[in-house]
Amino acid sequence: MRQNPSFAMTDVSELRRLVDRNPWATLVSSADDGPVASHYAVLLDDERDDLTIVGHVGKPDDLIHGLGERELLVVVQGPHGYISPGWYGDVASVPTWNFVSAHLTGIPELLSPDENLRVLDRLVAHFESRLTEPRLMWERPNDEAYIERLARGTVGFRLTPTRVVAKRKLSQNKSADVVERIIGELSGGGPYAQPELAAEMQRALDARGAER
Repeated sequence: MRQNPSFAMTDVSELRRLVDRNPWATLVSSADDGPVASHYAVLLDDERDDLTIVGHVGKPDDLIHGLGERELLVVVQGPHGYISPGWYGDVASVPTWNFVSAHLTGIPELLSPDENLRVLDRLVAHFESRLTEPRLMWERPNDEAYIERLARGTVGFRLTPTRVVAKRKLSQNKSADVVERIIGELSGGGPYAQPELAAEMQRALDARGAER
């Protein structure tokens, strides 16, 4: 991902927030036959305060990626959406796409079966916690044999990135009144409405105002 200093995202707390709110990630590596990609949910390592993430892949994805043997690129994609030039007002302009994204690269560490089970348990609890009647991994009708059989079909990993490239392109190069107009369009009912992106833009705009 080409970096632009105006849009660079370097604050660890903001990057952690991005990962926490957008756990569905793309895993990319370079295999003998060329690039390969998989899609899995990841979580921040709850024993660390950096950008270390944990997750799992299904077998044989671990072999396809050479998991633990070579670099793995984890792409975390936040809110994104189309920005019409008409939203800038009567000025020369072209369309663009606003987005928040991070690339975390490193050689993952393979987890032991017990560690993998803990990560799987965390993943289920993380997503089920939003439901009024959560169905946790160890609850009936699941039994220990069933869970362990499924877990054997997965490989858990922990990745502490050695390279991070993150970008938050939210019209920071535009005036506050133009940004507010874009936020209004994204918050409306038009074909390119994207409330989550509007919220991120508002958050960035508020931060810009607080720095002045």
